[in-house]
Amino acid sequence: MSSSLQDIRLTTIVVAVTTLIIVLIVSAVQENSVELYGYSAIIYCAILSIGIQLIGWIPASIKKTERFYDIIGGFTYISVVVFSLWVGSEAESPSIREWIVSIFVIIWSLRLSFFLYRRIHRSGKDGRFDNLKTSSIRFLVPWTLQGLWVFLTLSAVIVINSQSTPAPPIGIWDYIGIFVWCIGFGIEVVADNQKTQFNSKPENKGKWISEGLWSRTRHPNYLGEILLWTGISFFGISCFTGLEKVAWISPIFVYFLLVNISGVPILEKRANEKWGDVSEYQEYRENTPKIFPNLIG
Repeated sequence: MSSSLQDIRLTTIVVAVTTLIIVLIVSAVQENSVELYGYSAIIYCAILSIGIQLIGWIPASIKKTERFYDIIGGFTYISVVVFSLWVGSEAESPSIREWIVSIFVIIWSLRLSFFLYRRIHRSGKDGRFDNLKTSSIRFLVPWTLQGLWVFLTLSAVIVINSQSTPAPPIGIWDYIGIFVWCIGFGIEVVADNQKTQFNSKPENKGKWISEGLWSRTRHPNYLGEILLWTGISFFGISCFTGLEKVAWISPIFVYFLLVNISGVPILEKRANEKWGDVSEYQEYRENTPKIFPNLIG
């Protein structure tokens, strides 16, 4: 089979699976959603999540660049959050819970997207896209997956913001959510800053970071990401009913994606290629947990 046919086959499978997953999630969680022109707000949020990626993919595939991938991802998060907050207000004014989760996502999105944008512009490229951006069809895969990533990770927020029923008052689960989100966000920010500072020193060129939070876990930034989305999901405990609880797939999806697909496996493979024969790195890898730190030792 030619490479072009393989690209079409791969992309078709990814688009089909993404569409199926989104349809299933929408069908499950839209029962209590506000409607707009006869359709649930959840459907519009799904269309926004994917549609913005398709718009971004067109110029990116023409120029064969990934430089604006993360910025567009961040813009999509904010667009979906703002839309869900607005459409939910058609039923009643946004509750304190809706404002909190929306502001949390906007803060996280602005911080992470601009951090990744600056990083890719300093390095000139993102190695994850080297074999993807050479083919427009193949390059559609990461853009499609980013749309799925946005929709699934935001699922709890979308449901909270677009519910047509009155929101219950803030309670203990919401306060726990705030605490867990703050811990996760703090870990992610500190980890990213520590690695940036480490890599900025000439004497550390070609080395791996094993200090600060990186001495406790090999991927503390991913730990922070998992925790903050877990915190967001806590806000749904007091207001989700029936199949709306499917929206709790958010932190599960984030964990699965980072640990098994696009995060840890890629970085660990690169690290082994660079330092696999270095005894100090092998010792660091063996003694340092992948994600969750050993709080006792």
